[in-house]
Amino acid sequence: MAVALTLSACGGGGGEGGTTGAASSGGLEKTQLLVGIVPVPSSASLFIAEKRGFFKEEGLTVKTEIIQAPTAVMPKIVNGSMDAFMTSYVALMTINDSGAAKLKLFQHTMGGAPGISAVVVAKGSPIRTVADLKGKTVAVNVLKALGQTVTNAHLQEAGLKTEDVKFVPVPFADQLGALSTGTVDAAWLVEPFLSAAKNNGATQIVDTVSGVTEGVPIDGWGVTEQWLAKYPKTAAAFHRALAKAQQVAGTDRKAVDEVVPTYTQIPADVAARMKVGAFTMEADKASVQKLADLMHGYGYLKAKADVGQLFASVGE
Repeated sequence: MAVALTLSACGGGGGEGGTTGAASSGGLEKTQLLVGIVPVPSSASLFIAEKRGFFKEEGLTVKTEIIQAPTAVMPKIVNGSMDAFMTSYVALMTINDSGAAKLKLFQHTMGGAPGISAVVVAKGSPIRTVADLKGKTVAVNVLKALGQTVTNAHLQEAGLKTEDVKFVPVPFADQLGALSTGTVDAAWLVEPFLSAAKNNGATQIVDTVSGVTEGVPIDGWGVTEQWLAKYPKTAAAFHRALAKAQQVAGTDRKAVDEVVPTYTQIPADVAARMKVGAFTMEADKASVQKLADLMHGYGYLKAKADVGQLFASVGE
């Protein structure tokens, strides 16, 4: 998965990088950026920015590297060889809480919307409701992350305790097989894996972006506090390009559908049909605080998070 995808014909990589004429005249501290992306629809804004020339307009050359999760590339993020990265709110808060790095949410990307994630069971399973999960095994892509957090919220709403269910880590791509063989009783899936599971006969028992978890914030672009302090002009230019692309993503679904197949394994026809979250400019702070409180309540965070401190302040 550590495959570098060149986004600009100009070439170049991350780290200190070089400069271009456009950037030199603009006074940017660096012009070549390496960004860690997760191959899911949330990353669309970055690819829209490249496709429409927003980075070039700011004098930036951007390369991407596919990452599984921010935790896996923390050494590169901390030492500055990777400039920015796609991160869930859960991962960002967990990393900050651990003390491994001081991260800021640089630009919000996606908020939750009905239909983008759910707990499903295999065809013919006797499990029909969330309450039926008591004593069962549920697959999530990563333990103590978004999937487990939102599923726990629905377990509690159904009168169960978090310890009534056993969560096990299974990559999204392997969850359908685990369901069909009975290795797990249920699985938390996101699009496009959710649609694929349903097409193979899986039954949804709860939409995990509804009810008690409606509007939960999903993810955004993260950077370190040190990076922001070291490259303020570059940060402002990068943010302008991403923000412009985010506006496009939020108002033009076709723009999202066009780029998703270029950096994921999602076919164009599937990309056009699947549900996606809300590409808003900012996250609802109350929803972020609610997520943080849930994580703290489940013991995923040692300290209660002040979500007002999560967001970067980027000068223009």
